[in-house]
Amino acid sequence: MTAPRNQSTDSPAVLRGGLPDRYLTPEDLVTMFSLPSVETVYAWRRKRIGPPAIRVGKYLRYDPSAVHAWAREQTERNAA
Repeated sequence: MTAPRNQSTDSPAVLRGGLPDRYLTPEDLVTMFSLPSVETVYAWRRKRIGPPAIRVGKYLRYDPSAVHAWAREQTERNAA
């Protein structure tokens, strides 16, 4: 008989070193923020004004928590 799994240490995120279950694509950001096109996301990256991205091979991916933190920061900055 095997011992029951410890839910606090065996969750998928913990097993992957705290990485998110799914990274966001530029297309996901277009949908989230109702942007006109994916080119807006790429322009943000070129101008270094958008959320931080990581490159996985030839693809850009975004950590959901970093995107949410960036969005909160933008909201606070615009409210000030």
